[in-house]
Amino acid sequence: MFIGHFAPALIAATHKDAPKLPVLFIGAQLVDWAFFGLLLTGAEKMRFREGTSVMNPMDLYHMPYTHSLAGSAVWALGFGLLVWLITKNRMGAVLAAMVVMSHWFLDWLVHVPDLTIAGQPPKLGLGLWNYPAIEMPLELALIFGSLWFYARRTGAKGAPLWTIAGLFAALQLFNWFGPVEQDVTTGTSLMAFVAFGLMTLAAWWLERSGLAGKPAGR
Repeated sequence: MFIGHFAPALIAATHKDAPKLPVLFIGAQLVDWAFFGLLLTGAEKMRFREGTSVMNPMDLYHMPYTHSLAGSAVWALGFGLLVWLITKNRMGAVLAAMVVMSHWFLDWLVHVPDLTIAGQPPKLGLGLWNYPAIEMPLELALIFGSLWFYARRTGAKGAPLWTIAGLFAALQLFNWFGPVEQDVTTGTSLMAFVAFGLMTLAAWWLERSGLAGKPAGR
């Protein structure tokens, strides 16, 4: 799961008390921001291994702080608390935390067993990465269905809407069909950060297009 992680952010953003869309986009990939940061330090680990799954060669063999259910819950609670401290918006904080938490459950659908409850076996994952005919249309339906829903509810349109749709498509196609790295390097994390950052910038532009000409507030 890659672009599909942004679907809960788009849906949550239509709530009248939701945080800004870029904030929710950060929340949607927060545990991956953290994972690729911890990967740089060696606190969490992965390797590229052919045959890990049909669609993805990443062997995510040690990620207890981000991709365990308990670890994800800590990131979700922390993010929700930060949103509440800044905005004093209780519902917005709850929505932000739920978006962060959704990451683990969406990963559970596609990952081969490499997720945990609290960092120790058993390892969990439904393994849809081994079934491209299911995973690929599922991910596209999630993201483009939620984008359509967001546009209908907010009035977002024009260049920002087409830009974010194009970015979703381009990044997912690269993820599915782009060159496969042989070794984990600093560039592995930097590439992820650039992708997440581009999507967050696109979310900022998209939200502005939906708010243009409307009174302040949702």
